[in-house]
Amino acid sequence: MKYFTIEELTASPTAKRKGIRNTPGLTETKNLFALVNNILDPLREAYGKPIVVTSGYRCYLLNRAVGGATSSQHTKGQAADIRTLSDKREDNKKLFDLILSLKLPFDQLINEYNYDWVHVSFGPKNRRQVLRAVRNKFGRTEYVSGV
Repeated sequence: MKYFTIEELTASPTAKRKGIRNTPGLTETKNLFALVNNILDPLREAYGKPIVVTSGYRCYLLNRAVGGATSSQHTKGQAADIRTLSDKREDNKKLFDLILSLKLPFDQLINEYNYDWVHVSFGPKNRRQVLRAVRNKFGRTEYVSGV
């Protein structure tokens, strides 16, 4: 772990506000190290600028509090939501495209709501599944295959 820390991968304003202790166990910590070493550090190295982790590990209570999926890889320490310092959609898209062009071994890579942020995960399967999150006519999130 060269560019990221466990503290930033577990930080959460929601957890702080609600008094939720968001501390990963040994397995989740190992998974966070794998995520950083295989995805986030190589991405940061290639991008050449800092990358912001807006959500990394989320314990069950925190995941529920933020409305995360019950099967979320965040609860296993296998996923991070990231953005650029500028937080401009076109810059966030650069991160997304760079992950693809570097052929990093991700499990899921998700363009969240037209590059509001990028979700990336690393796990035991690493399916290289590329998805796009959109809101359906009922306001619910749907995941569509492709960019």
